[in-house]
Amino acid sequence: MTPPLSPTVPGGRPVRAVMVGCGGMSATWLRAAANVEGLEVVGLVDLNESAALARQAEFGLTRAQTGSDLDAVLTATTPDVIFDCTIPEAHHDTALTAFRHGVGVLGEKPLADTLGRAQEMVAVGQQAGLFHAIIQNRRYDPNIRRVRNFVEGGRMGDLTAVHADFFIGAHFGGFRDAMQHVLLLDMAIHTFDAARLISGEDPVRVHCHEWNPQGSWYTHGANAVATFELTGSVIFTYRGSWCAEGFPTTWESDWRLTGTGGTVRWDGDDHPRAALVKATGAFFSEFEEVNLPPVAPDARIGGHEGLIRDAVRVLRHGGTPETVASNNIKSLAMVLAAIESAETGVSVPVEW
Repeated sequence: MTPPLSPTVPGGRPVRAVMVGCGGMSATWLRAAANVEGLEVVGLVDLNESAALARQAEFGLTRAQTGSDLDAVLTATTPDVIFDCTIPEAHHDTALTAFRHGVGVLGEKPLADTLGRAQEMVAVGQQAGLFHAIIQNRRYDPNIRRVRNFVEGGRMGDLTAVHADFFIGAHFGGFRDAMQHVLLLDMAIHTFDAARLISGEDPVRVHCHEWNPQGSWYTHGANAVATFELTGSVIFTYRGSWCAEGFPTTWESDWRLTGTGGTVRWDGDDHPRAALVKATGAFFSEFEEVNLPPVAPDARIGGHEGLIRDAVRVLRHGGTPETVASNNIKSLAMVLAAIESAETGVSVPVEW
């Protein structure tokens, strides 16, 4: 278990952040950051400095330093944390550079492009006692919190299985069209991480089948079906497609959770509900349908903004971020084990 971090930012000044990687996702981060009190973006870094300059102008960050050399900008700005929006292959080197400067990291998913690099990042950050967490914005959805709280409360009995469907026909164009394992590598981590949150369990083993169906506009792996064994004797099944035309699910997936005392269904939108056993009959049980209670006032919500706000809180007051890298590595491990299973045709352990 990761020990809580000590406060690193005094109360008299804002938390200082440097944005690293000023491509498309950086705009989402910067919009969220603009709403977080006590945070100042003091630098913007991109291999193409014109991208950093464009973000500087777009968000009115006139006092922020720009550059293409991360070492130089970190030395000049002495931030408390970097926002890592680089490509996955660059996450390892970017994080280790920040750690050498004594700077924490809040990174875009996935943690890294390989398990070995992710393990090294986690180890170095822990040894330095630095903040290190990953943006898993779908955890900060109010309705997933409602589902998790209901499961945790025990009204549906003991959880036995979690089922998630993701079917969206997304015509991105660009690099995704040529990606290997495009669904598993690019999107499934959101659903896998959500399953960990909802169930409260850890992955143990997976068997995955992946294919590219007729009519797919992707080069490889637009469809996948995976079955995970989780701790607590819970099974998690995933069915997904990036090229399913018609009747799309939400981006949050469509969920069915079964327990010894009933079932929860959540369409990924605003309508989580439960059917709970009211009386056991000779053949079918009698059920009571209930809406799930509203989100708790203190729930961690707000997507990117909520995660960035929590990072500021931990940096200023100490504690452990929910998406701390030492825990989030389990979600990456699920993706990589599913890919290994798909490539080998056998079930494989999920190790991190």
